[in-house]
Amino acid sequence: MSSKSDAKQEREIKIVGFLCNWCSYGGADTAGVCRFRQPTDLRIIRIPCTGRIDPLMIVKSLIQGADGVLVSGCHPNDCHYAVGNFYARRRMEVLKRFLPYMGFQSERFRYIWVSASEGQIWQQVVTDFSETIHRLGPNPGLHKTVDSAPAVSWF
Repeated sequence: MSSKSDAKQEREIKIVGFLCNWCSYGGADTAGVCRFRQPTDLRIIRIPCTGRIDPLMIVKSLIQGADGVLVSGCHPNDCHYAVGNFYARRRMEVLKRFLPYMGFQSERFRYIWVSASEGQIWQQVVTDFSETIHRLGPNPGLHKTVDSAPAVSWF
């Protein structure tokens, strides 16, 4: 009986994924069509290009309840919009280095390049990231173990 009550008290891990419409979303679809086993923790948000992602979208996802955020797009020099992923890479790298100052572990955020034909790579990326987030546990900012008020006041 105690195992059932413990399971109900344990919160489900939530991972938000911002996926490029042209490559990574296709890679996720390929993984699904090929019936590769994938974790069910990921909630996908389809975007036109990773270059359109504002780093605040990632920060707000973490502040509002996501335990992890994954951004995935086209490989460099293979972007449908020519240079979108180069802009995204610069922004994502700066954000990854800035997250610890806002009270979040940098491991809770990952960006990766996956093309539409790389379903198996997508499956490995999602599985690895999900395992990392499960190892880290729930987002501590949500459980009042980290004071996120200074980070929120900037927005």
